[in-house]
Amino acid sequence: MPVCVVGAGPSGPAHLTTISISQVSSGSNHANLSVKGRVVHKGPLVPSDSHKFLLKAIIREDNADSNLSPQDMSINVVLFGTLAKDFSQTVSEGDVVVASGFTVSKSPTASTDRLHPCNLLLSGEHAFIHVCQAPPTGRASHGADKSSGPSLPAKVSKVPKYTYTKLDDLKPGEVVNVYGVVVFFKPPFKSRGSDFCSSLKITDQSQRKIGCTIFCDKAESHPQIFQIGDIIRMHRVKPHVYQDTLTLLNTFGFSAVAFDGAVGAAMEPRTASKSFHFTKDDQRVVRELRSWAAGEASLPSSDTTVTLSAVQPKMYFDFTCQLLAKATVDTTCTLLRVWDGTRCSHSLLKVMADPDIVEGPASFSEEQEKLIASVLVFDNHAQFAKQIKPGDFLRLYNLRAIPGSVQVPGLSSSQTEEVNHLSFHLHGGTAYGKGIRVLPDDCPDVRQLKRATEAFQDEVDHQTLNDSLLWDVWDSPSPGGECGASVQCLTGRTCDHILRPLTLRELKHAVPGGVHHVRVQLKSYEPRRLHQALKLYCSKCSTMQDVPDDHHLAGVFSEASADCGPYTPPPWTMSGKVHVPGELLRGPPSRIVNVHMSAQLVSEGKTKELIFLTGCSLQEACDLAADYHNIVPLTSSGGEVALLHPTAPFLFRGRKRFYRCQRCSQPSVREPPADGLLDQKTLAEAFNVQLLDFVLLMKFQLQDPTDTLDVFLWTHAESFFKVSAEDAAANQEAQDHIRQTVERLCPPGDTPGGRPWMDLCLRSYQPQQEDHKETFYQIFHTSMLSPSATPTP
Repeated sequence: MPVCVVGAGPSGPAHLTTISISQVSSGSNHANLSVKGRVVHKGPLVPSDSHKFLLKAIIREDNADSNLSPQDMSINVVLFGTLAKDFSQTVSEGDVVVASGFTVSKSPTASTDRLHPCNLLLSGEHAFIHVCQAPPTGRASHGADKSSGPSLPAKVSKVPKYTYTKLDDLKPGEVVNVYGVVVFFKPPFKSRGSDFCSSLKITDQSQRKIGCTIFCDKAESHPQIFQIGDIIRMHRVKPHVYQDTLTLLNTFGFSAVAFDGAVGAAMEPRTASKSFHFTKDDQRVVRELRSWAAGEASLPSSDTTVTLSAVQPKMYFDFTCQLLAKATVDTTCTLLRVWDGTRCSHSLLKVMADPDIVEGPASFSEEQEKLIASVLVFDNHAQFAKQIKPGDFLRLYNLRAIPGSVQVPGLSSSQTEEVNHLSFHLHGGTAYGKGIRVLPDDCPDVRQLKRATEAFQDEVDHQTLNDSLLWDVWDSPSPGGECGASVQCLTGRTCDHILRPLTLRELKHAVPGGVHHVRVQLKSYEPRRLHQALKLYCSKCSTMQDVPDDHHLAGVFSEASADCGPYTPPPWTMSGKVHVPGELLRGPPSRIVNVHMSAQLVSEGKTKELIFLTGCSLQEACDLAADYHNIVPLTSSGGEVALLHPTAPFLFRGRKRFYRCQRCSQPSVREPPADGLLDQKTLAEAFNVQLLDFVLLMKFQLQDPTDTLDVFLWTHAESFFKVSAEDAAANQEAQDHIRQTVERLCPPGDTPGGRPWMDLCLRSYQPQQEDHKETFYQIFHTSMLSPSATPTP
């Protein structure tokens, strides 16, 4: 076996000389040499056309000086064939390994991963890996900070001692650790490559200002800078001269911790690292920088955030707010509806979007509308806005208040252009720090914002409750939850429970884990785009995922068609020509759709036809499925046919598509059974895949005169709507029925007091996780009543 496990720290074969990673070079003979290091990253085992398997790992020297460049400490190791497979099964991150019999090549990723400029390549019978496996109780750690690259869970008994360099002592080429006060920054934005980039400028008591450019693969791995004046600590950065200016660049192992720069603020570190150290010396440094920055008149003001009540026309400002709803106008513009609990002293432009494209509530109460601002974000910020969700707390940087009307295709306003309304724009680019940042819930500014919005909401809720008591007694439930004689409910309970209906306020104080009856109205629902309520659910591993859209599937089919090479058809099929109405199923001259049919089923009739396609497009598969029962799209891999990408349907039956669980499936194209009627379950068993079920998942916000409550409609959604999720996935009539049902319960533009009532059976529960005490609610044993049905007594 090319991977050998030894009991103690491996030193490799005695006849080989172990060299350090820094001594590896592409021009040397390494036949009698070995390299030792700890595995800090192990990639997945992937198929390779020329070697069957390929695996990439990163090893790092255990005893390397922490002040050395990452290029001298860590190196990529690429393993091929059987060695890669054995390494994947035997070696774990944290194990110490000795590699021998390797060759050396230049690393094509050295400029991006900032590791050793060479790679170690191991393949063939002369390549070996000797490994000492780490103890199961934990892995060793070489620094308490989590790097932006792959690292190990920290388990250290002694906090390492770090030294920090003053900014006026920086020299090019040295990897250093620094502290600084932020005087300028740009939130993370997508670079031209695959990384996210952020930039900032820092200073310290030396008065020297140094720019920093940071590249990380994820936006959340960047320093969490919220405003000018924040304090930042960065480990393992490297000064670099660019255009006669010294700039700091992040290197392998980079980590950053940020703090509020206000004097007296809490010492709350902000970092993406799961483990880091912060000693009394660090606290002293932060306090010293805060005190110095507070008395330094030359530093820019950190007070750039403005509340909505203080905004003036033509102003550029930073805005801390909560996102209530959003709508994608087009690829270059997104509408955000936000508030901060204060009211603007100027008239705000009410920008309207089609309710079908709004994510979040499409309308708000009259009192709330007075506090909501419409923000239009463009270009790169519109792309970032796709990631944020209603309810998120945001900081918008360098927002512009523009007087006048909005002129954006797809949007309109109910106001006349004569009135000089304010609209807010966040233009594209990153100049002057323009950007969007999602703030964590524990951020001090978010806590202050919550207090402001909750104070307003309490006032609105109090007024709403007072208004509700004025409703006609025959049209509203009494405090005990009973209905007057004239109340018509649109839903009925199908359970056998005999329970007193509770108010929502009583329900919230009830012990979790029971069944309850309520009489309520539907205040709002999610998702607003009802097709997004359709999900794919695995009954085996309990995972749930979105149904892939046609744009994604068309790309999967196109890629599979392009990659489809020579292959051997299954021996139990026969080739044939199948005609789509009006034309032979063939692509352009450069591409031919290959058709194979199950030989034992061809003569059995239409209900038993099983057709396999390779090289087809999504549209071609759909066209053929309209006339034939069972269409299975395939691709070729290694000269044999295989099912398409896991996100693609493995079976088409008319308009219906069936998907498999990626986690629970071990797909193989095998001969189906000759006896019995072919259906999706039979074929799933034949192809060794776990069939995903279509389910409907919605969240309802219920209300009565005492409170509101969020509940889920999931396991009983089909009986509630009287429509199967499978039909909703393929039938427009079923989809229309769900939409009409929801609109009956929550009429568009209707006032809350005029909405119909529902009798519901709810089950309350808490997740099994010990640290999760939130109570959830699901609708059970309830269905819609027909218009002529008698209300539940």
